[in-house]
Amino acid sequence: MNKGALSAFLAYVCWGIFPVYFKLLHEVSPFQTMTHRVVWSFLFLLLILAVRKEIGIFRKELSLKRFLIYLGAGTLLAINWLTYVWAIAEGFVIESSLGYFINPLVSVLLGVIFLKERLRPAQWIPVGLAFIGVVYLTITFGSLPWIALVLAFSFGFYGLVKKIAPLGSLYGLTLETGAIFIPALIFLLVAEFSGTGAFGHSSLLITILLALTGIVTAIPLLLFSTGARSVPLTTIGLLQYIAPTLQFLSGVLLFNEPFTTTRLIGFSIIWLALVIFTIENLGERRRLSLAVNK
Repeated sequence: MNKGALSAFLAYVCWGIFPVYFKLLHEVSPFQTMTHRVVWSFLFLLLILAVRKEIGIFRKELSLKRFLIYLGAGTLLAINWLTYVWAIAEGFVIESSLGYFINPLVSVLLGVIFLKERLRPAQWIPVGLAFIGVVYLTITFGSLPWIALVLAFSFGFYGLVKKIAPLGSLYGLTLETGAIFIPALIFLLVAEFSGTGAFGHSSLLITILLALTGIVTAIPLLLFSTGARSVPLTTIGLLQYIAPTLQFLSGVLLFNEPFTTTRLIGFSIIWLALVIFTIENLGERRRLSLAVNK
């Protein structure tokens, strides 16, 4: 495994074991955990820019238009993080993994709707199967799997915004966390002065874990950025299922969440959709590669 593939692999493994980390913060309110994640991520990213002596370059990249783009991206990221942290704390690790399983298909659908991209006929099959899987889970459980859908669509729209965003990954993540840094910091200060803040008022472990959320968030994103530049999209397409698979396994094996036959059927429909989606993409890229090399 080359360096780029290893970096991408480690990024997905980090994301896959996030439930274990955030489960340790279950006694902290999800909104506080999310805002700590924003604040510490921004400060950590600023530190990286300072070490690399790139703060001046970063400032030159700023403009009102770019700020508004990344404000949108940061808001979507905050929604995703808040939903994810709440789901982990409340024991919905399996359903949160479902959100990231269907995310690639949601991204394809958003591309069709907003970017006027056209699906190949065979690509409609996995999209349709994923829809059937969600409908099946909705009917059998009597309610929408809203956690999975919020995670999938918030991250899907985040990817859509990032597609038109002009900055690289490090500058982009710094700006999008910076755009929501002030509201997050104000919330934490209000919580601190009102006596409801967890930082420094819970156990030493909780305080350390909250402070480390910035590093925990930024490192896999930077690893992914390093890997994505040098790894073929086909490899990324396969590696992206590592994270939800590890999340799913942690929900079943570590946290003993119920996984009934009914859930198995619904998940299996969506897993089948992902298998078809991946095989079709690999086949299309191979066909294009052969056509170029002729």
